[in-house]
Formats: sequence, structure tokens, C-alpha cells
Amino acid sequence: MLEKIFKLSEHGTTARTEILAGVATFLTMAYILIVNPSILADAGFPHEGVFIATIVAAVVACFIMGLYANWPIGLAPGMGLNAFVAYTLVGFGGSGDISWQTALGAVFIAGILFIAISLTPLRQWIINSIPRSMKFGIGAGIGLFLAIIGLEEMGIVVAHPATYVTLNAGNILSASVLLGCLAFALMAVFDKRGIRGGIIISIILVTVIGMIFGVEDIFTTAVVSQSVPEFVHVTQFPSQIFSIPSFSDTIFMQLDISSALTVGMVSTILTLLFVDFMDTAGTLTSVANLSGRVDQDGKVDGIEKAVLADSVATAVGALAGTTNTTSYIESGAGIKEGGRTGLTAVTVGILFLLCIFLAPLAKSVPYYASAPALVFIATYFMRNIIDIDWDDVSEYAPAVLAAVVMPFTFSIANGIAVGFLAYLVIKVLSGKLSELNSGTVFIGLISVPYFYSVTLF
Repeated sequence: MLEKIFKLSEHGTTARTEILAGVATFLTMAYILIVNPSILADAGFPHEGVFIATIVAAVVACFIMGLYANWPIGLAPGMGLNAFVAYTLVGFGGSGDISWQTALGAVFIAGILFIAISLTPLRQWIINSIPRSMKFGIGAGIGLFLAIIGLEEMGIVVAHPATYVTLNAGNILSASVLLGCLAFALMAVFDKRGIRGGIIISIILVTVIGMIFGVEDIFTTAVVSQSVPEFVHVTQFPSQIFSIPSFSDTIFMQLDISSALTVGMVSTILTLLFVDFMDTAGTLTSVANLSGRVDQDGKVDGIEKAVLADSVATAVGALAGTTNTTSYIESGAGIKEGGRTGLTAVTVGILFLLCIFLAPLAKSVPYYASAPALVFIATYFMRNIIDIDWDDVSEYAPAVLAAVVMPFTFSIANGIAVGFLAYLVIKVLSGKLSELNSGTVFIGLISVPYFYSVTLF
């Protein structure tokens, strides 16, 4: 049966190899079970609901990718856009302009648009339209965005009335900060030694240490002159580790689509769509190279099905109650173990499903244990900068601008808009019109009304 579904022999693999590859991929992705609920809970999303939604989205997405596209790719709610939704759109504690239900409605609409694009030639047009340097610049910017969020949640940086951001000197030698630094160091060490699942192992180890010694988990975004932490909690062992989820725990179908269908949400939806699409295109292309799916002409075999599977996953994830679901670059871990078919993805989905009973354990993880994962993941994203064209200022200047604007304005959308607008203007004024394509011109031009909408809404 497995041979018939996944064509194992045709891809030169076995069921045992594929299952082991799935385990390797899952271990490198498992951190999202802790990090995603933690991030979205900051914005008022129900923690248990997001935990279940994360699993549902991952399971459905992995099964679609495995059974329909037959690609060895693991999928789950992606890093970057979850932070964008939590801290830019909804705001800490729901202090933003929209509710989390409306944000999910926007994610769902973006997913539907993604599906529509995936079914048309527009998919290829968009992928080919994005300048190479801008792809890498935006990737690096998302890394910086994650880093500043992680450092803030670790209690290392805080807001400042003069410099806007500064070192949290009063908390830098606290037990929670030191344990957070230990978690980051362990993640790097495990990765260096090639130990699979290093991120999740580090999170668990530091959490247990914090529980043993009853370390205070302190998370503050307050201005240092006020010195008033917004979150203080003593880390304790959970009263239970396993629980059977009930329907009341879920936030399935609690999205608000009607509120997302407004003029003020257009730029938000386009940002969710653009970043998700670009991230998917980059990840699938990278994984295709690793798995030998690129022919001599540079064409990726079966990428149409893979992109469609990814787009459907975002819509399903929004219905379940989480942000954009996407293909994980961590899938390379499984491919290195020999994964070549969809059986690897299905294995990842099954392992995520088995975690449905671990909600109490995930909720007990403190910020100082989970936040270092954001900083460590940021280092992966930052590797994009080495591939920017540093010999052409009209290429690297807009890319770097996009990267630095994201953390400094706390918005991925602002970075993308500034970067593409700068790219368009610099190319035109430099007399390099031939290096512009219709897609780049279009994205650059719509950045103008985007900033206008920002002033209105």
C-alpha cells in the first residue's frame, strides 16, 4: 500500500528510511508547539485553543503535502507572521486595532487568495517577479523582527523614552535571564553537534531547571523609568502533564471574516499573502534542491502540487484558530536522513497528532525557556544576507532597508513596503529600468497607497 501511494522504489527509498526521516523533521519542528501558543497568547488568543489549532493545522497540512503532493515536507504555523499578527495587528493583551478573531479572518482570506494564485499562472509570475536580493533582505528582516521579540520576552531589552530600546540593566543578572541565555547556548551547542531536536530539548531542560528552583518568570515591555513588569510568574511543575482536549478548549471557526473584509484590512491581507507566498516559494525551492527534484533546466518537479498544498494549509489553519501555516525549512533535517516522499510528511503529521494530549505541559513553559527559541531561529533567517548582491548598491540598499525597518518599526509589512518602494525608486533614478519587471513595479507602486492607509487606519 505504501509503495502504491508514495512510489517509494521510484524515489530510491524505503518505508523505514521515510519514517525515520519524518521523526528527524518532527524533532526540529516540535518547538512550534510551545512557541506558537506562547506568542499568540500574548495577544489574547486562548492558549489551549492555539495549542490544539497548531496541532490540527500541522496534521492536516502534513497529510495534504504527503498524500497529495508526495513531498517530504513538514508544515505547521510559521514563525514571523504569528509574531506579526500577535504584536503588530492584535497587540499585546489585545491592545491593537483589531481583535484576534478578525486577525484570523484576515489570515483565512489571505489563504483563499493564496489558493487562487496557486491554481493560476500568476503563481509563477509572482515567484519570478520578486528580486533575488529582496527575497533575502526580507528573510533577514523577519529574523531581526523575531530576535527583538525574543530578547524582549527574555527580559534582556526594554523600551526607553530616549533611545526607544535599551538593555534591561535591572534584570540582566536575574535567574530568568541567565536561564534564557543558557537555553540559547544549549540550542547552539546541540545544533553544532548535530543533535536532532536541540531546540525542544533545550526548552524542556531549562523549564525543568526553573521548576526545580522556582525561578520567577519576568516579562516586561514597560519603559525602564517605570520599572513595572507586566508579567511575573513563579515557574512550577504542572498539576498534570496529559489531558484529553474537549470541544470547549478549541477556537475552531471563531474567525471573523466579515470584519476582515474592510478597506483598512487590505494592506494587512496583502502582507499576510505576500510573506506567506514568498516564504513558501523560498522553502520549497530550497528543499527541492536538497531532495533532487530540480531538473537540468532548473524546473522543480511537482512544485505546483506542493504550493497548492501549502496554500490550503493556511486556510485550514485559520479555521482551526492559528496564523499562516507554511512549509518548514527544518524539513531539510529529514531529507538529510534520506526522506524523499510524502511518507516523511505523513509521519510528521502523525507525531504532531500524538501531542494533542500535552496541552498542560506546553502551557507551563515559561517565557525565559521559549523566548530564546525566537532568537535562535532568528539566526537561521539572518543567514539570508550572505546571498544578497553586495556588488550592486541598487540591489543591497533596498534589501538592507527592508531588513532594518521591520524590527525598528515592529512591522514586517512596513519593511516590505519600504524595501520595494526604495527598490523601484533607486532603479528608476539609476537608469536601470531594464532590471525592473512588471511584478516589482506593481509591488513598489502599491506601497504608496499602503502608507496612505496606515495614516488613515
